[in-house]
Amino acid sequence: MGTIEGFLYGLELAVSPELLLAAFVGALAGTLIGILPGLGPVAGAALLLPLTFAYEPAVGMIMIAGIYIGTQFAGSMTSILLNMPGDAQSVVATFDGHPMMKNGRGGAALTIMTLGSFISGLIGLGIVLLVLPAVTGVAMRFGPAEFFALTAGGLLVLARISGGSLGSGLLPMIIGVALATVGLDVNTSTNRFTFGQVDLTLGVALASVAVGLYGLSELMFMLTGDAKRPKPKRFRIRELIPTKEELGRSITPWGRGSLIGFGFGLIPGPAAALSTFGSYKVEQSVSKHRKKLGTGAVEGVAGPEAANSSATIGSIVPVLMLGIPFSATLALMISAMTVQGVQPGPLLATQRPDLFWSVIASILIANVMLLLLNLPLIGVWIKLIMTPMRYMVPFIVIIASIGAYSINSNFIDLHIVLIAGVFGYFLRLLDFSPASLLVGLVLGSMIERYFVQGMVTYRGDLWAMVGASGISITIWALVAIVLFAGFLKPVWTTVKRKKREHVS
Repeated sequence: MGTIEGFLYGLELAVSPELLLAAFVGALAGTLIGILPGLGPVAGAALLLPLTFAYEPAVGMIMIAGIYIGTQFAGSMTSILLNMPGDAQSVVATFDGHPMMKNGRGGAALTIMTLGSFISGLIGLGIVLLVLPAVTGVAMRFGPAEFFALTAGGLLVLARISGGSLGSGLLPMIIGVALATVGLDVNTSTNRFTFGQVDLTLGVALASVAVGLYGLSELMFMLTGDAKRPKPKRFRIRELIPTKEELGRSITPWGRGSLIGFGFGLIPGPAAALSTFGSYKVEQSVSKHRKKLGTGAVEGVAGPEAANSSATIGSIVPVLMLGIPFSATLALMISAMTVQGVQPGPLLATQRPDLFWSVIASILIANVMLLLLNLPLIGVWIKLIMTPMRYMVPFIVIIASIGAYSINSNFIDLHIVLIAGVFGYFLRLLDFSPASLLVGLVLGSMIERYFVQGMVTYRGDLWAMVGASGISITIWALVAIVLFAGFLKPVWTTVKRKKREHVS
């Protein structure tokens, strides 16, 4: 089945009433979750994950995809309205989005953000269809050695770039990999690190850890911090309409941001966050109005938000084609697929074309629904932002508890939520990366499986496995460059400083 034929087939499936409803619920829930304080894309996906198990895999995947895309809009909305970013990728929206709000152009900023998200979603989808044949060809050449290089190397890269230092990402990553060893060893059929707890035989539930790390720890921050929030302005319909000049100045940044975001989405790491900062840096360099950036320039909203949306779509490609997630939310998507007996990877498009192409087509459906939903409902979202904290705290606790328990109907999952919540609170307090822990938990079992398979294939010769193919060598070379670049940067900075001192 060709790319165009496959997409049209997926679109035909995606417009069925059941899948349309799944996309609608996902997009709506994603926006709602992203706006409410104490929730976010990871915690929200973790809470809603058990709901998807009752449906067909395609329904569940489309719902999760809608949530994933919808939360991106919500985080940027709070950045513009309140100067309170919902997550890392929404930080850049505060640079010019909130100044536009102060300048009386907040409604226009929200519209430009929404249009940019929609347009970049279409561009990202177009790029997916263009690169899919090439990606499929490369993915079919992956064996245990290549998958081990991608999972282990990608995890090291994530640890390097996810925090302020290598240690801030590496330590949580090691803890996540260690947690992945808990439960039944598939190679020896023996229990590991269960300490006599039969309930741990299936391992540590990813969704329970995610709910604790993100939902419960955020709740603790809310309780220990200042609960007062500024009141956002209410907009009339005409205030949401950008001027012709603002729209004209947004077109080129939308295009640049879409390309930058998709590129970042394909590589390991916090793609959306890196893409928004990267797009902003590009606008600072090439924009005709770069001197106005930081004071409410429309380019500072259009470019990064397009990059954010496009990176979200780009990051789905490695999940579907290789089965390897490099973000916490995508790790939950992998979890949902495996629970329903679907194995993502190079053969997914041929073994389950209905699921593969319906998820691809749902990207278009979700973006259309976000455009139709969010602009008319801005007034509703503003009211939800102002929900009193006394109502939010019990709501989050109840939803988190129900979601965690319903995964395995196991009380030990509630204990995991509590432990992960306290641990996540201190991780964030010490500026460590919770995402590294969560991705380490998912990739840990993959790394072990591919390592064992590779060692069997290459008869225990580690170096033969590392140099098994050009793909494997290239991956390890890129990993080495990223890791050593981080160590060499301080040295290079010191040399430049000494040169300046010598000249002066």
